[in-house]
Amino acid sequence: MEAFSDGVLAIIITIMVLGLAAPRGDTPKALVPLIPVFLSYVLSFLNLGIYWNNHHHLLQAVNRVDGHVLWANLHLLFWLSLFPFATAWMGENSFAPWPVAVYGIILLLAAVAYFILAKSLVGLHGRDSVIAKALGKNFKGRISVVIYLAAIVSCLFTQWIACALYVFVAVMWLIPDRRIERTLAG
Repeated sequence: MEAFSDGVLAIIITIMVLGLAAPRGDTPKALVPLIPVFLSYVLSFLNLGIYWNNHHHLLQAVNRVDGHVLWANLHLLFWLSLFPFATAWMGENSFAPWPVAVYGIILLLAAVAYFILAKSLVGLHGRDSVIAKALGKNFKGRISVVIYLAAIVSCLFTQWIACALYVFVAVMWLIPDRRIERTLAG
């Protein structure tokens, strides 16, 4: 499951980078119109990196998977596979409200899918398992969902608040979730 997920994430990142077109022109000024595209790419690359990192940490604490876990993982990969679409739409439209809202919906649904995957692993391994102890109450995961919801709603007023909230959640997750490492070590 881990190797398959790594492969899918590598393909997603490759698709995203292929969406970065070379500028028309040979001066630095030709790069200016590409700034929104590049910024949306950076945000998505960061988010995919966060998912990849935390996915690896999550799987360190498990001994086995079953069909339910495999489907939960595929559910997560589905939402992550939509990042290239949302990234391109948001960047190519200079962070217009609707593309920013759709990007947030995909972020939200990926976060929910990750939560479902984690719950599936806890269900398989039991409430007293290493994975259950390591995840605990999952405050960062729950607050991320709330922030994504607030960001999506804020697109009705201004998309810039939504973008700031998306960046805030990414920064919040930039440091890998150390609970699993601490639980495994201790």
